Amino acid sequence: MPQGRPAIPMSLQRQLLVEAGHRCAIPTCRSTPVEFAHIRPYAQVRAHAFENLIALCPTCHTRFDRGDIDFRSMRQYKLNLGLLSGRYGPLELQALQWFADDTTRQEIGIPRGLDWAFGNLTRDGLAEVVDRPPTWDSVGDGSSGTVGLCLTARGHDAIRRVLKAEPIG
Repeated sequence: MPQGRPAIPMSLQRQLLVEAGHRCAIPTCRSTPVEFAHIRPYAQVRAHAFENLIALCPTCHTRFDRGDIDFRSMRQYKLNLGLLSGRYGPLELQALQWFADDTTRQEIGIPRGLDWAFGNLTRDGLAEVVDRPPTWDSVGDGSSGTVGLCLTARGHDAIRRVLKAEPIG
């Protein structure tokens, strides 16, 4: 930390870590450990503010400081992160990350009855729950023990936008 600069308060660090899921906020990276970067340089703003801070791995932080990642992209990463973490629960975010990690994936199997945990994704039209035919995981009454969570075209587009640091909202 540069001489004379106050430390980022622990409560603010905690907020930033929770927002980013304790990982790098850049969706194509998601590495650990993380550092905290000022989107507008501290020397300009002279403050530690949640909306101007973002959790980045050391590599992405260095790339941002060097200019390899531009300000507009970093600002969009922060805005998208806020929209996503403010709207979707941990399971929904993990599902989106799973689809983003391999965009050829078509479906996630989830236990029947747990579809409520993906309610915001389905209400927003990003995903849909589809019945699976009974298989080896039948629960004894002839019904399948799992259903499929599939991204919709809108969901695929949202993931594409996040990965390219384009607005999603």
